Amino acid sequence: MDLADPRKGVLVGRKSPYPAEFRNDAVALYRAAGGKRTYAPVAADVGVTGETLRSWVRQADEQAEQPRQAARRGQG
Repeated sequence: MDLADPRKGVLVGRKSPYPAEFRNDAVALYRAAGGKRTYAPVAADVGVTGETLRSWVRQADEQAEQPRQAARRGQG
């Protein structure tokens, strides 16, 4: 890794080995728990790490927020 640019040499944006439908189902399963289960047990149920599931949930939240932000800009 290059210390001048820590992102240099890091794979960013590579395609996930998991299909989008699988990722979406895993996120839905986590959300269906309503805060009663942490990432780790839900992730174990679907066969991924807790960090992977956390990342998918964060990405889903960001994608859901984008249309809301665009709609707010259009109302101004």
